[in-house]
Amino acid sequence: MTRTLAGVTVVVTRPRAQAARFAALVSAAGATPLLLPALEIEPIELDAEARERLAPDAFDWTIYTSANAVESSLRQLPRPTHTRIAAVGRGTARALAEHGVAVHAVPATTADSEGLLALEPFASVAGQRILVLKGEGGRTLLREELERRGAKVVTGDLYRRVPAVTDAASLAALERACSGGRVVVAATSAESLAAVLAAVPNDRLPQLRDTTLLVPGERVAASARAQGWRGPLVVAASAEDAAMAAALPGSVSAGGPPGGRSPPA
Repeated sequence: MTRTLAGVTVVVTRPRAQAARFAALVSAAGATPLLLPALEIEPIELDAEARERLAPDAFDWTIYTSANAVESSLRQLPRPTHTRIAAVGRGTARALAEHGVAVHAVPATTADSEGLLALEPFASVAGQRILVLKGEGGRTLLREELERRGAKVVTGDLYRRVPAVTDAASLAALERACSGGRVVVAATSAESLAAVLAAVPNDRLPQLRDTTLLVPGERVAASARAQGWRGPLVVAASAEDAAMAAALPGSVSAGGPPGGRSPPA
């Protein structure tokens, strides 16, 4: 990646423990990363009954919906040896591979439920038992559609997302960036954007909502508008670090003049 983002501040809202890779890609492109974690990951401790109920090898397929699900599962559940493994996205597949777990299905394009459901192995799943390991809450499309296709689906919540505590120094750095330069906020989900907006109220930093927002996919873009984001939107192919970083050069042309404000209509 060439240094096409010199002079741009990219607000990295990923959980602090997961921000390093994207921040490094941002830096390589010449931008200045500003870490402002919107959410943090809180593990859900499973009791003995839940660990037995969610044992992966009791299922035909085990689907991991995120790298967080991978880490929490391998810490608490029996290691999968016979079940076929699916990952919702290459980042999740990479986390499994780092633990020596072979992945049998991963979307080739979008890193989401729709991408996984479009794969041939999930076209005909009648009678199959499928385990979905995920975070608390979130979308229900994967379970609902697999059940509609005839599968017996069991879900396991392994972690929850909680709002991060935003420190005063980070907020001050964000205020300086918004007042004097070009800013791109990178939010990987509607939930993380909502947490940012709650942490930075409109009466404190109204210009934040006029900056460029980088999001993964049209669904999150639509949610951003519904949440009152006024600035330009740049839509990445997925929420994975490489895809978000690849979309960043487009944010330079989308972002308008310094300060990230859209050009006058």
